[in-house]
Amino acid sequence: MSAEAFVDRVFGNLPPHGGRFEVRTWRHAGRPTKEGVGVLPSAGVDVEAFAARVMDLDHYKGNIDFVDECRAVADDRYQAPAAVRFYQRVKVPVLGSLHHELVLQDRGERDGWRVLAWDLLEAETDRLDSKKGARSEYNVGAWMIRPDAVGYALSSCPRKGDVGRLKYAALTRGADAGVHKVLQGNIEGMLRWSRR
Repeated sequence: MSAEAFVDRVFGNLPPHGGRFEVRTWRHAGRPTKEGVGVLPSAGVDVEAFAARVMDLDHYKGNIDFVDECRAVADDRYQAPAAVRFYQRVKVPVLGSLHHELVLQDRGERDGWRVLAWDLLEAETDRLDSKKGARSEYNVGAWMIRPDAVGYALSSCPRKGDVGRLKYAALTRGADAGVHKVLQGNIEGMLRWSRR
């Protein structure tokens, strides 16, 4: 899975841990979108409670912005709590829906961070109905948690054939332009949910 290689790249690009939200982005393998990681300092993060919320995929809708549908999918290859397969559909304001099937894995500790990372299940995503939303060409990411900070990393792109030229440009170049807002918003949303 490419999630492991992605996590290696993330740890090689972690921004310095300071007193404010920091983001780093980089290009990888000629992909049309940049990869990025944001780190938000936050005192008193309950690492276990936060990790439990990340793995609570059946309850993302209503708790995480822009998630229209999210549910665990039974699959003997992935056994909770270590790993779970899931379907997710997100609505990007003005641009429409994106959807995919992913696998989320708890990767344990690394350099003082608890790491939970996901990767695209390509064959399962291939079978999704493109009329319900653009399918992801790639989607890989990670949550990194420690008592004084939360990190969120992402690399994602829709399939060019599932969207028109202008929408594709908005979802790729636009995503790169808005990466700071997306990363910070996801971290803050998951933090709020983990503390309820």
